[in-house]
Amino acid sequence: MLQPPCQEGGKQDQELLSQLSSSTVTGGSVCDNHFWWPACRQDGRAAGSSPQRCTQVDFQCSCSLDPRPDIAVHFNPRFHTTRPHVICNTLHGGYWQMETRWPGLALQRGASFLLLFLFGNEEVKVSVNGQHFLHYRYRLPLSRVDTLGIFGDISVQAVGFLNISPFAEGSREYPTGHELPCSRTLPQGLWPGQVIIVRGLVLQEPKTFTLSLRDEAAHTQVMLRACFMDRTLAWVSPWGRKTLISAPFLFHPQRFFEVLLLCQEGELKLALNGQGLGATSLSQQSLERLRELQVRGNIQLYCIHC
Repeated sequence: MLQPPCQEGGKQDQELLSQLSSSTVTGGSVCDNHFWWPACRQDGRAAGSSPQRCTQVDFQCSCSLDPRPDIAVHFNPRFHTTRPHVICNTLHGGYWQMETRWPGLALQRGASFLLLFLFGNEEVKVSVNGQHFLHYRYRLPLSRVDTLGIFGDISVQAVGFLNISPFAEGSREYPTGHELPCSRTLPQGLWPGQVIIVRGLVLQEPKTFTLSLRDEAAHTQVMLRACFMDRTLAWVSPWGRKTLISAPFLFHPQRFFEVLLLCQEGELKLALNGQGLGATSLSQQSLERLRELQVRGNIQLYCIHC
């Protein structure tokens, strides 16, 4: 969907609007006032060559073209000055509020970068290439935000969302991911209605990725295995028998993913990136005997919830 980027106070030439690339991602609200939420992780290239053209990331309150939607958080790197900096602002009722400026921008035109937005109760924190850069207090309720807009001279490689806090309890540091293999205990086994969620980023040259459910004797009762060599996804039994999952292979290098396992009576249902992929049968007794979830493979693991 094409959408013109926001131009603050008439400072930039409106004729550039037709030249700018744009993309929007719409969905549910991107706020949760009870814990930190890494709402967007963007990995791309600042590919601009013209000093007048801009790049911006907007967390918008709808994706309409006319009237222009409110923008709760406007993140706008400025490269065309002798001192590159970032402008943050809020658009409300068609009017920009007072802008906030951060100098010392650690981005360069033509260089790759990684942005991470962490949404708290009262402000968003932004890291650039793993280093904290700025924080910006909300001026509009974040519950109104339902659209992410990315505009300008930029080639976007990936956009991902994590809606479960990846922080250790009490921590306010930026998540760096879990070391693999990573395990989580299941003290009561799995019961109908219980959900397991795993979110992460596939590495550049992946080979395999596995989720294993193990019993008290550390025996794997069922494994979900993604093989990047032959692009197959399969359930693997305790005896090594593979049952291929008939579905498009949805894992890709340098892309984010979400695996969801829903326990129901006598089975585990699977969804990948929101797409249901069927179920595997497992007796209720076997489900109740499970004691450990183990994650292995060529991924960066950001969230494991069970």
